Amino acid sequence: MAINLNAKKRTDLKGSTTRLLRESGSIPAVVYGNKADNTPITVDSIAFVKTMREAGRNGVINLSVEGSTYNVILSDYQQDFLKNEVTHADFLAVDMSAEIDADVQVTLVGNAQGVKDGGVLQQSLHEVSVTAKPSDIPMAVEFDISSLVVSDTVTVADLKTSASNYTINHEDGETVASILPPRQEEEIDSGEEQAEGTPENEEGREV
Repeated sequence: MAINLNAKKRTDLKGSTTRLLRESGSIPAVVYGNKADNTPITVDSIAFVKTMREAGRNGVINLSVEGSTYNVILSDYQQDFLKNEVTHADFLAVDMSAEIDADVQVTLVGNAQGVKDGGVLQQSLHEVSVTAKPSDIPMAVEFDISSLVVSDTVTVADLKTSASNYTINHEDGETVASILPPRQEEEIDSGEEQAEGTPENEEGREV
């Protein structure tokens, strides 16, 4: 099901006008890329948030700009964190038959057996670059960690086993996550204390 978003062309690019647009509930934006010039536009902020929730970070959107329609993805955006508002958005018009690169979140699902046994889950890689046609870009690359035990490691090669319509652009051996042994720090400390103890067979030593 196509997700639609309406936009209007923006001709007055002065800073004062841009500020007024934001105050009135609109987001200044630009659409560029396949069969689209660098066209300044505005989108309604409420409609933008709703659309992104439905489409996801790399979802394809039908962007309608005063009679012209483009297949786009959100390529970048700026945000005012104090106000929790998006202040600008960049839409990339894409060719649905051509592959593109995109950054996709890595999501670990399930409860690892190793964590239940006292181990600590450490995720080293939270995002991967993938290559795919726009409609084949996953919302996230998921990996089930339920069967992992202490000292197990997940690598990019493990993620690639479930990749069908996309390619993950990372080395197979790159670590994604590990289950660290429990109480590792205490064992190290205990060993150090033993090494510093009084040596055996002190009799006969010269002072």
